Amino acid sequence: MPQFCFIFNPHSGLNRRRPGFLAKLRARIAALGLDAEFVATERPHHATELARSAVARGIPRIVAVGGDGTLNEVACGVVHTAAAIGLIPCGSGNGLGRHLGVHGSLDHALRIVRDGRIRVIDTGVAAGHRFCNAMGVGFDAEIARRFNNLPSRGLRTYVTTGWNAYFGYRPETYVVRAGDGRATTHEAFIVAAMNSAQYGNNARVAPGAEVDDGRLDLVAIPPMGLLRSAGFVARLFAGDVRRHRGVFSAQGESFTIVRTAPGVIHVDGETREAGPEIEVRLEPKSLNFLVPA
Repeated sequence: MPQFCFIFNPHSGLNRRRPGFLAKLRARIAALGLDAEFVATERPHHATELARSAVARGIPRIVAVGGDGTLNEVACGVVHTAAAIGLIPCGSGNGLGRHLGVHGSLDHALRIVRDGRIRVIDTGVAAGHRFCNAMGVGFDAEIARRFNNLPSRGLRTYVTTGWNAYFGYRPETYVVRAGDGRATTHEAFIVAAMNSAQYGNNARVAPGAEVDDGRLDLVAIPPMGLLRSAGFVARLFAGDVRRHRGVFSAQGESFTIVRTAPGVIHVDGETREAGPEIEVRLEPKSLNFLVPA
């Protein structure tokens, strides 16, 4: 039985633009002497099926080769098992990977897969859909919907997509109920529940958040004009957005986000349909993740 199963998404942003990457990856793994098998995804959610199959066959380390969406799918097949998930980041944001120190060169990622330690992290569930890094409703979900349908990815494409969507987007009013029943009402551009500190590309929505602290960090970002938005973006990459005027933040094991109508949410950047009442809860210590030793 192989010790590693590499699940490769050929449609992930960087993989699609690097037709020789899989051959390069195989050569590196052979040079490291890893006892590994390779399987490629063929359709949405296929990575979850492949991961569950590998776990059922007793393979102890399941490695996602792709972006945040591939990582999410593989995690859904590994969560609540004794197997550990590894990551070869090939996407545009790599939020969870960056938070855990799994980013950079291929050789660095492979060393973590081979020699890394296991960190047992929390995961979340929003409207029945699992997330490892972040879920959101509002403007970020709308950007994810547009971004995921584009032929090219990357930070520049994401920024351009956000800029084009900004002027036509109308904020909504949300009621946020904490686990203890306390409720607050917010007119918000974005409501996000964070497991890690950042969305990706080092955009820190919840500075100080940790993936194994037993709580989610909820952040509601108010609507703002262009001038205030520029200051907010600066804090997003170099500061604490929770100190920005009008930003609401809370921590807890569960939240309910209530909006006026059904619509789209995102989980780890992948869009899902959800009703007007979105139950978000933490599942502590539910995923074994390979991180730098």
